[in-house]
Amino acid sequence: MGFAFSILFYCGYSIARFGSIGAAPSGAAAAGAESLVAQGCCALAGFLLATWVIGVRVLHLSARDLRWRAAGRRGFPAGLVLGAAAALVSLLLAVPAGGGWSADAGTLGDYLGRVALTLVALAAPAMAEEVAFRGVPLVLLSRALGRWTGVIALAALFALAHIFNPGVTPFALTNILFAGVLLGTAFFAPGGIWTAFGAHLGWNVALAAADAPVSGLPFAIPFIDHHAGTPAWLTGGAFGPEGGLTATLAIAVAVAVALRWTRKDNV
Repeated sequence: MGFAFSILFYCGYSIARFGSIGAAPSGAAAAGAESLVAQGCCALAGFLLATWVIGVRVLHLSARDLRWRAAGRRGFPAGLVLGAAAALVSLLLAVPAGGGWSADAGTLGDYLGRVALTLVALAAPAMAEEVAFRGVPLVLLSRALGRWTGVIALAALFALAHIFNPGVTPFALTNILFAGVLLGTAFFAPGGIWTAFGAHLGWNVALAAADAPVSGLPFAIPFIDHHAGTPAWLTGGAFGPEGGLTATLAIAVAVAVALRWTRKDNV
């Protein structure tokens, strides 16, 4: 239902913005960051509406059940730091293999402005994926089959949602599944969905800010130029760190940290 609502919202946006649904793909592609924000916002609106219809109205789940409590927003900065730190560790582990950075065109001001824009553009898609994969579905599966079965099952679906990303490999999908386990674990840590959202956004923005691809998607960041290093199975190559062993190691450490947090949960 969330996907259906998201499509309806995006159709409405396309008609309002481009004049027709048929004109949306070419217009949206030309819009760049606008397209990413629009798609993310439409997806988020769709899954939030589905959460309200199914989770709240039909199943009578509370904000506490869905781990949406306002007090839990304190988990967002913790999750943000965890996700960003894991991403940076995965990049630094690739330095001995030739990974690193060189100067690129643009100024420091250009860099900071683009990173801020990228953060805004990535926020809605990250939250939409959390509502879709770590929202009502994870709550219900965890109640029916147990927490870890639910976390792993939704992590597998999360990985499959990236199967058509540019340059994706079996190793990359395995790492994305592992990242889904991290986000599912963060969901059950203090802060609930806000912690998971922070970790998701922190990972994506840190990679983009370092000029590295995010799940195979490149971001044009001025001032610095990232070099992945070789071999690709270690560094991730053109797909970004998520395609290599360095990300596996960094995510493993982040999962261990999130597991310690779950012992303190009182949301």
